[in-house]
Amino acid sequence: MTKKERPRPEKLSVYLYIPNIVGYMRVLLNCVAFAVCFSNKTLFSLLYFFSFCCDAVDGWCARRFNQVSTFGAVLDMVTDRVSTACLLVVLSQVYRPSLVFLSLLALDIASHWLQMYSTFLAGKSSHKDVKDSTSWLFRLYYGNRIFMCYCCVSCEVLYIILLLIAKNQTENLVNVVVSTLTQISPLSLLLALTIFGWSMKQTVNIIQMKTAADVCVLYDIEKQQKKP
Repeated sequence: MTKKERPRPEKLSVYLYIPNIVGYMRVLLNCVAFAVCFSNKTLFSLLYFFSFCCDAVDGWCARRFNQVSTFGAVLDMVTDRVSTACLLVVLSQVYRPSLVFLSLLALDIASHWLQMYSTFLAGKSSHKDVKDSTSWLFRLYYGNRIFMCYCCVSCEVLYIILLLIAKNQTENLVNVVVSTLTQISPLSLLLALTIFGWSMKQTVNIIQMKTAADVCVLYDIEKQQKKP
């Protein structure tokens, strides 16, 4: 066996890590979910939320079986971002103004992409390493698993609720939200709780994007200063 052929089994083993297999299952679940998102909202919601919950499962498996990998971390983040982006696109076809959801999509992608890129520039091993941030909310989000979980779950549950309560594809977003909140029901309470968590998540996204942009700018300045 040549030296070039030896790494192949190692590469294959990483692809077959248990948490990565869970990640593949999440992708498959999302594909099936979005295939029926308009024809069967209930099935879509169940499949989508189950896939979202598996995000915690693959993280647990990675730690439990000592199978943490860069590929797994990237697969996890890409799956999260793409699934949320697709749901936001679906909601943009259901509610007016659609620009609201497209703007949220752009913010989500931009903030996380900049955060990942700035992490590499800063030489950090994880995009969650924000201990040096001046924002207490940013540090709380990445430093407290419970708060982070609440914010993330709130976002996904809010988007699922909005899809389920839409009666047609020309709904006015503000009217539907206000109408649901004014009703005294478990749904109105759940909607209020998710809106608060969602607002915290969007605030963190804005802080994350600004903080990451600052890292990129400082890197450019330092690079210019090192030039003779």
